[in-house]
Amino acid sequence: MKMMHSLFWLLPLLYKMCPGHAWVASNFLMTGPKAYLTHARSVQVGAQSGIEECKHQFAWDRWNCPESATQLKGLKRATRETSFVHAISSAGVMYTLTRNCSLGDLDNCGCDVSKNGNIGGRGWLWGGCSENVDFGERISKQYVDAQETGQDSRAAVNLHNNAAGRLAVKATMRRICRCHGMSESCSVQTCWTQLSDFREIGNYLKIKHSQAQKLDIDKKRLRAGNSADNRGAIVDAFGSIAPTELIYLEDSPDYCRRNTSLGLYGTEGRECVQHGEGLTQWERRSCRRLCHECGLKVEERRTEVVSSCNCKFHWCCTVNCDDCSQVIVKHVCARREGADGNGFRRRYRGPK
Repeated sequence: MKMMHSLFWLLPLLYKMCPGHAWVASNFLMTGPKAYLTHARSVQVGAQSGIEECKHQFAWDRWNCPESATQLKGLKRATRETSFVHAISSAGVMYTLTRNCSLGDLDNCGCDVSKNGNIGGRGWLWGGCSENVDFGERISKQYVDAQETGQDSRAAVNLHNNAAGRLAVKATMRRICRCHGMSESCSVQTCWTQLSDFREIGNYLKIKHSQAQKLDIDKKRLRAGNSADNRGAIVDAFGSIAPTELIYLEDSPDYCRRNTSLGLYGTEGRECVQHGEGLTQWERRSCRRLCHECGLKVEERRTEVVSSCNCKFHWCCTVNCDDCSQVIVKHVCARREGADGNGFRRRYRGPK
């Protein structure tokens, strides 16, 4: 009891993490401070991994997952890009909770053995340590979905994209099998499910982002002001949307241009790549996409970096090194001469 009283000071912090939800306090008190705080740490790590993956996936896009897009509570728009932020954040939280559960890092949680011993298919049966995705999904939903306190269409869209992120974790899971039988004949296999690399989930959701659908809601019914009509309009709009798809309400702004009110920094000053081994086609076209199509030019910038090299150890006991210089070449988007105050001369070609 003394430990419980000593940790009551944490309740305001937990309310701050998920404002407006009584379940924060009740979960804290019912499950105990240790379990709740352990889950909270996994949630924090998972959300951060989602943001890092977002930055990786959009590193060479005009919208590159800026800091203004990483706080779910602060997102004011429901665009194609914010649909990805919600999905990858939700997926990251579920992924980390699931992995930590299966590793035994969380109390009263471990592998999913519910199907062990059952026949899974021809020549194989369930066994081993399957990742406990049901646990990860349930706890992730409690934490992430609690951020949505509204009853409007934007909240509904965000909740849908949160769920789509969790479904992406399930869709990318792998079946791992081990052979059994005389002399490794593999006459029977024991199989279990395992999480894929988180990068695979990011790749999966990036494709979903490119295929995202704009939600078509009857605006007349929304403007009527009747709560039943509002809910009915939203339900009808979701009728043709698959749960695995990302959706959005508003068209993307012009990501070429700086817009401080929206937390957008534009592409001026952004680095792009022109040469290099192992580049994808998307990376090779980054200068055209970030600079030329945004009315900017590509500017080559050279920086000389001096570092220690050719170091030799002398008995006893000194190390002598030479100073070696290396020229680092970068290509950045820069304003054209004679351009307007924002540096643009050409027509904007979309939100890529």
